[in-house]
Amino acid sequence: MSQKKISETFRNSQLLEAIEDFAEHQLLVAGRSQATVKSYRSDLRGLATKVGTFSEFTLNNLRAWLAEGVDAGLSRATLARRTASLRSFSSWAVKQGHLESDVAARLVNAKINRPLPQVLGERQAGELMGNAASADEPEFLRDSAMLELLYATGVRVAELCGLNLEDVDLQRRTAKVRGKGDKERVVPFGAAAADALDQWLEQGRPVFVRDNDALFLGVRGGRIDPRQVRRVVSRAAELTGVNGLTPHGLRHTAATHLLEGGADLRVVQEMLGHSSLQTTQIYTHVSAQRLKDVYSRAHPRA
Repeated sequence: MSQKKISETFRNSQLLEAIEDFAEHQLLVAGRSQATVKSYRSDLRGLATKVGTFSEFTLNNLRAWLAEGVDAGLSRATLARRTASLRSFSSWAVKQGHLESDVAARLVNAKINRPLPQVLGERQAGELMGNAASADEPEFLRDSAMLELLYATGVRVAELCGLNLEDVDLQRRTAKVRGKGDKERVVPFGAAAADALDQWLEQGRPVFVRDNDALFLGVRGGRIDPRQVRRVVSRAAELTGVNGLTPHGLRHTAATHLLEGGADLRVVQEMLGHSSLQTTQIYTHVSAQRLKDVYSRAHPRA
């Protein structure tokens, strides 16, 4: 192997090895989710094709790499994620002694234009709860219970799929949810969701069940897959006359209706499992926009 190739292998392996150590630390020590760590690793490996050593990990080189992404037409969300990956890695590298200063701390996050989320009206949401599309009775009971619980709690689809039997307390009407970073929280649900869950557990689940602790099951008896849940929500939405609704849309709807009903913003933050109140505040904008829409239709001098 030529000296040039040996040098190139070394310069690439130094940063790549550190990236793997960083990813392991984020997963096992910092408690980041697998999805977050996967994104970090992917972004940083892309950087390593341009910046191979810590001596090259300079502000100018990082900015140049981000600029290449701009020229390639990457979205603002992707650029913001890349910046977050660089900043997390840079902070970790300083603590590990790889860098003398936190180089990436001076990077500016790309501003993201966040569209307002799709939100159902209360009447639409009520109709959707009764529109589980399966003709098979056990599947209908399961789908109805999933729809009710998604709307009642605002949980993420992965959190719903991860629920076990022991996580649900029908008497207290609460569910123990494992969110991002394996953080646990307890969320309440109402009578409608409790009734739907009771029917699923008594009449539907025994038809599916094998040796499985999962709350919601697929037809083969295994834990239900997020894709199945998305199909259930999509079919119910179409029957309600709503196109393109996802489980995340039901999460948005639950949060918005809670705030419109007078719930405190921090209570909604806790219920949704947001680490930052700023994330929850988007729903105040949604509520304000809905109020404006109602006003413009109803007030004679709008």
